[in-house]
Amino acid sequence: MAMPSPSLDLTPEGLVRAYCAGAFPMGDGRTGAVRWYAPDPRGILPLGERFHVPSSLARLVRQGRFCVTFDEAFERVIAGCADRERTWITPRIQRAYRALHRAGPAHSVEAWTDDGVLAGGLYGVALGGAFFGESMFYRKSNASKVALVHLVRRLRRRGYRLLDTQYGNAHLEQFGGTEIPRAEYHRRLAEALRAPGVTWQDGDASSDDASSEAYETDSPRAASLTGVDAPD
Repeated sequence: MAMPSPSLDLTPEGLVRAYCAGAFPMGDGRTGAVRWYAPDPRGILPLGERFHVPSSLARLVRQGRFCVTFDEAFERVIAGCADRERTWITPRIQRAYRALHRAGPAHSVEAWTDDGVLAGGLYGVALGGAFFGESMFYRKSNASKVALVHLVRRLRRRGYRLLDTQYGNAHLEQFGGTEIPRAEYHRRLAEALRAPGVTWQDGDASSDDASSEAYETDSPRAASLTGVDAPD
């Protein structure tokens, strides 16, 4: 649902206000216009045990098929997310989020091959105990999914309360993604923004290793990360 936004803008301050109010911008690739949205229902991913890792993906994570980093290549990640035939990540949107990254709240997760090629990743915005996922891309099968598993690992370890996906879709449903009414979303958002002691950085990179994390999988051994390969 598009919404009027006389008080919102694409400055870092304006973007922070928008996210705290439950809104986010999307660009029109044809006209370049930017509109603000607050969907009802709203898509979210669970951060607890209901976050589901398909067994095929779990094996890739356990094997360390990709090297995963955080905030090492934000500009390359957002450019990769925008590199598609139709995109809402217009040049104006990219400039705004690069500025938000420099200001602190916007973050990226990168998945690399052994020879240093950026295979995929995702980016979003962290405020309080909420992370607002914006977009994902991949150039190697499953790279963006591995990045998502590592993101959830970090959010769980640091006490985040909410992982906002904006909209629900079949791709996110395989991870346990669901949609909730806007009123419930705003309740959870307010709680997450007030969460004490939550920080994106804690100086312990080893705590973001997702290879040994216990998630629900679609194998009988729900606490193990096992399975076979699957396409992205």
